[in-house]
Amino acid sequence: MAVPPEQESVPEVFFVKPVPPVAKKKTAKAFTPRLQVTLRVGNEFEGKTFELIHEADTLSKLLAEQEAVKTARKKYRYVEVLSVKSM
Repeated sequence: MAVPPEQESVPEVFFVKPVPPVAKKKTAKAFTPRLQVTLRVGNEFEGKTFELIHEADTLSKLLAEQEAVKTARKKYRYVEVLSVKSM
């Protein structure tokens, strides 16, 4: 009796279309620390003054105060820091 030679099994090949990439979900913005600096500013010595509020994106009260004073000095001559609060 003649036995046919065994054929090696060939794995079946399937062609699959690639899945289009799914748009990444936008994650919620991470918490950014903010400090609110209140300043009293004016251009006249012992004259009319205004309250100015500056928001700084930092945890350091010293840096927030320095940044607020620096921006206020561009427009006003006399600057006084009243308070630094976290938001």
